[in-house]
Amino acid sequence: MLSRVADALIWLSRYTERAENNARMMDVNLQLMLDAQLLNTRTQQHWESIIYTLEDTELFKKHYPEITGDAVVDFVTFQRKNPNSVYSCLALARENARTVREQISVEMWEQINRIYLFFLTGDAHRLFRNSTYEFFKWILEASQLFQGISEATMAHDEGWEFIQLGKFLERADRTSRILDIKYHILLPSGEQIGGNVDTVQWMAVLKSCSALEPYRKHYRGLVEPWTVVEFLIKNQTFPRSILFCVDSLDHSIHKITGVERGDFQYKVEAERLSGKLLADLCYVTIDEVFQFGLHEYLDRIQLRLIEISKAIYKEFCEWLEEEQLEPAQLQEQSL
Repeated sequence: MLSRVADALIWLSRYTERAENNARMMDVNLQLMLDAQLLNTRTQQHWESIIYTLEDTELFKKHYPEITGDAVVDFVTFQRKNPNSVYSCLALARENARTVREQISVEMWEQINRIYLFFLTGDAHRLFRNSTYEFFKWILEASQLFQGISEATMAHDEGWEFIQLGKFLERADRTSRILDIKYHILLPSGEQIGGNVDTVQWMAVLKSCSALEPYRKHYRGLVEPWTVVEFLIKNQTFPRSILFCVDSLDHSIHKITGVERGDFQYKVEAERLSGKLLADLCYVTIDEVFQFGLHEYLDRIQLRLIEISKAIYKEFCEWLEEEQLEPAQLQEQSL
């Protein structure tokens, strides 16, 4: 497969996944604000945590005088100068899809184009003004429909594996960042770990990953920090856990290179890095995670995912000149 095509398929998938995750995160945090007001907690720190965790603080401050709920929602959802906003991600996903029309199905193109036109025609802003809940629900369902259409209408060949590779690489990174948001949210004075505020915040973390219902089916008791962390990092069956994503990512890389996973061999550096991270995730314990520091551990995972992303680029897309890459791609590769 041409490097240009592989690159476009990876980023089509990554941008679509990023838009869905950002939309879900905004929806959950808007609902969380209602709980925060009822519990008399400081809402400012919730919005600050989102900007800090997404590492977009400098860009945010260029366009907004202060961190407020309305400013954060606009920045993460509609801001065209933010390459990671929901709008920008969907526009970039459509552009990548346009360049590989011959590799994806007609139904995939029609769906990603439909989502883009939803913003371009102004329907998105009108629905947002009428109901933020219905707006974010539309984005989530449209993104999930795109993934379902891709599953059902695209041949599961090498191109499909590049789409899977991009999706799970992005999803693992986003799950780690959503977990890291909780680290940045400090409990109000007088509150205890395991108290009402702490429980509501951990439930919001689960909702941001569509994990609350699967978590409750797996753990019958109360929502507790160590079990939430264990579920989102190490669960082998939940499709948004970091372990599940890295396992799927490693599988796709091996399918592309043709190397059997059980042989403890690798053809490219990306295979070695993904296999090493997968092994570490399999054997680390949650006690070790907390002893190391949750924030420090998640930060380390994010750095290792960036290493894998760079190795994938070097192996499959290295011929591309910098001027041919999207700004967000250049930004990520420079991290």
